[in-house]
Amino acid sequence: MSGAAGCQGGGGGGDRGPRWRRPWKLLALGLLSASSVLAAAPGAGAMSKEEKRRLGNQVLEMFDHAYSNYMEHAYPADELMPLTCRGRVRGQEPSRGDVDDALGKFSLTLIDTLDTLVVLNKTKEFEEAVKKVIKDVNLDNDIVVSVFETNIRVLGGLLGGHSVAIMLKEKGEYMQWYNGELLHMAKELGYKLLPAFNTTSGLPYPRVNLKFGVRHPEARTGTETDTCTACAGTLILEFAALSRFTGTSIFEEYARKALDFIWEKRQRSSNLVGVTINIHTGDWVRKDSGVGAGIDSYYEYLLKAYVLLGDDSFLERFNTHYDAIMRYISQPPLLLDVHIHKPMLNARTWMDSLLAFFPGLQVLKGDIRPAIETHEMLYQVIKKHNFLPEAFTTDFRVHWAQHPLRPEFAESTYFLYKATGDPYYLEVGKTLIENLNKYARVPCGFAAMKDVRTGSHEDRMDSFFLAEMFKYLYLLFADKEDMIFDIEDYIFTTEAHLLPLWLSTTNQTISKKNTTTEYTELDDSNFDWTCPNTQILFPNDPMFAQSIREPLKNVVDKSCPRGISRAEESLGSGPKPPLRARDFMASNPEHLEILKKMGVSLIHLKDGRVQLVQHAVQAASSLDAEDGLRFMQEMIELSSQQQKEQQLPPRAVQIVSHPFFGRVVLTAGPAQFGMDLSKHKAGTRGFVATIKPYNGCSEITNPEAVKEKIALMQRGQCMFAEKARNIQKAGAIGGIVIDDNEGSSSDTAPLFQMAGDGKNTDDITIPMLFLFNKEGNIILDAIREYESVEVLLSDKAKDRATIFKGKMIPNYIIDSNLEMENTDQKLSENDSHKQNSEEAASASQDVGVVSEEPEEGESSDVTDPDSLSPAHADSDSISISNQDSYVPGTDEASAPEPACTQGDHQPQEQKTETESNSKVDWDNKVQPMESILADWNEDIEAFEMMEKDEL
Repeated sequence: MSGAAGCQGGGGGGDRGPRWRRPWKLLALGLLSASSVLAAAPGAGAMSKEEKRRLGNQVLEMFDHAYSNYMEHAYPADELMPLTCRGRVRGQEPSRGDVDDALGKFSLTLIDTLDTLVVLNKTKEFEEAVKKVIKDVNLDNDIVVSVFETNIRVLGGLLGGHSVAIMLKEKGEYMQWYNGELLHMAKELGYKLLPAFNTTSGLPYPRVNLKFGVRHPEARTGTETDTCTACAGTLILEFAALSRFTGTSIFEEYARKALDFIWEKRQRSSNLVGVTINIHTGDWVRKDSGVGAGIDSYYEYLLKAYVLLGDDSFLERFNTHYDAIMRYISQPPLLLDVHIHKPMLNARTWMDSLLAFFPGLQVLKGDIRPAIETHEMLYQVIKKHNFLPEAFTTDFRVHWAQHPLRPEFAESTYFLYKATGDPYYLEVGKTLIENLNKYARVPCGFAAMKDVRTGSHEDRMDSFFLAEMFKYLYLLFADKEDMIFDIEDYIFTTEAHLLPLWLSTTNQTISKKNTTTEYTELDDSNFDWTCPNTQILFPNDPMFAQSIREPLKNVVDKSCPRGISRAEESLGSGPKPPLRARDFMASNPEHLEILKKMGVSLIHLKDGRVQLVQHAVQAASSLDAEDGLRFMQEMIELSSQQQKEQQLPPRAVQIVSHPFFGRVVLTAGPAQFGMDLSKHKAGTRGFVATIKPYNGCSEITNPEAVKEKIALMQRGQCMFAEKARNIQKAGAIGGIVIDDNEGSSSDTAPLFQMAGDGKNTDDITIPMLFLFNKEGNIILDAIREYESVEVLLSDKAKDRATIFKGKMIPNYIIDSNLEMENTDQKLSENDSHKQNSEEAASASQDVGVVSEEPEEGESSDVTDPDSLSPAHADSDSISISNQDSYVPGTDEASAPEPACTQGDHQPQEQKTETESNSKVDWDNKVQPMESILADWNEDIEAFEMMEKDEL
């Protein structure tokens, strides 16, 4: 979610001056100005005005590329599918689970983008967009939507659009016809969301039917019992603004009641809140606590509600929570989830990307040092992977590999630049722009990254990308004279929508003072300030931010630094444990004797594995029992690490022939035999050929068609290794196995590794990759259309400069730095090249291991002994049992040190839902592959003409 905001306290513009007066605490707020002491600091490597303007213009061109493609190929659908150049319509595409709850057939992207158009000085386009929204958007659809997403994106988008519309109307040039139509739509939507609050607690249901509300026989919702803390606690800004704009107090009342209930249910000893809560009983369902997904914007809205509404109780609550966050969750530069009842115990060893908003919120709080530290850590992760993975471990390995073009890091970058004036953050923004253009840009917009490791794409461009990313990037490089209004007269919502600060003194129908019970004054002078002046933060020290960043420059490196756990930290300089898990050898009699003393016994299982069980009462002493518990915890952690090490990361199949030229990247499952593509960076390149028989389970009957080519075959009827041997014997240079399970896709199924047949597979030397049915059909369709199809098998997608090195390929195909520079130069002449990026099927995050191929096409679970790779299944292994728990373990001989490997995660839960059609025709934007390729060919011809003109 979006983070901090402009929070200028006093002053105002035009005849609105009197309405801007605030309580004295708010009058003290001066937004951290980049024009203060640090902006012109000598020796700071300041970026030139020309360079800033060039980058600002590049952001405008990128926005135009995304926005125009949405309007051309997707509108009035909710979102653009940039790989297939069509709109995403709920019910017409395979369900993506909860992600689709943001879609309501209300032209989501257009509404979410309204105020961005004004921030980017596109007032004519804004006026046209508002007219389209008024004319086309229907809010009375029979469709179940997320209350949270609809509030921040649609209600917030309508209110942000209304805010800038009345501002433009007052200026006298644009929107003279406007009569509050967006506000009327916002009020209508607000009433449609109110039925969700019909609970005894005041917490809203997570979903509501726009037409039938909740619990109605036709509503198809209202049975949920849980909601996330952020879902219930991120309503106050939009609902209060709606009440202040309209004079109808009910919206603000409901939002305040929800916040009050969450505050009352906080864990009193730690002052933390959990991730999910029962909306009827108030019991915490998930008791882990952090600042990322599920909680993030709850904290954000407490502080911003104080800024916007002037209610001291919101600041008191935020400060109480913030003290707990910095006491328990903050482990600089990391922010790790903890248990609300045992806050000294980490709940997990990875972080999700949504916490990237938190440095921006800390800027608004005025706590700059930890903001700089966390931001720098995140930037180092981005420099390693090009984008911020959805989740990454404490040693900075990929945990969840997707990146849906989230804007939170760009947001924090903007606010840190505002706070410090340090040109370093302009360079960070420049890196973000370059990565988006190089890796995410496709002919029809910008595509989310399905896997940052392989560079594969996902066919999605979420509305928040237009609502937030371009807004923050443009503001980062814009000077005050570039803006048509003062951005500091507004506060940003979590979706970066603009709400005017004068709302604080408008239609105050509710008592300002909430009841904040059991608030304890905290002994922290930092709480005296919110949005402090930079002169106070940085007293004559322009190198302040750099001095904080410097120690973190190498925090993310190839050595996978291992942080000290709190359990180890608590040991201090005390006595060391008698035996560490990494040193344990089951064949060592001394080790077995130590285990016995610690109450740990070994059980030899029938399958050859060894299980460890601890009984504290059997330990020689209480201290020995503690040592035993610590040993078991270490062994569980080590076992989990080794399991991850045995999993290979996904590979890439890149179509490099005409007309794709490397823009299509398919995520493929690896094999535990044959050529290791990670050790052959060039990969294997060749034309594809379908083998006979297609299953590859007997001698190949068309070897002349397969020789020196990459063989395509179907899964089933024999082992993967047998297929590989048959095609290798026929002269193939590689193989691709296509799933025979109709409709299977890496979008919805966990990817798995192809294991051997239990025999020695050293004789297999060619690379083998696995594609699900959907991805495989993309290659088969291309063969039918173009006959000769060339692909590249590699560990990750290659840029086109590498693919076509030494070949006669048009310059526009190459995504080199030189082309980026040429593109930037042409921007100033209003003539830019379109850059192309890899189109991809998505990579799944669970990598299971399959050793044989059941004909029904079901992949085996990784914990099934029959499905393990031979290297794992044949070795003696150890299982760990502690308090009746069972965890697969390590090699009996020794436990190696963890290596730099990349983790994985569970696929999204799938669900289906039937939706009715709205008044807009949703089918007229579906575009066949032939049309898409025709568009690409037109681009190619246009680029060739441009090159001739330049020559």
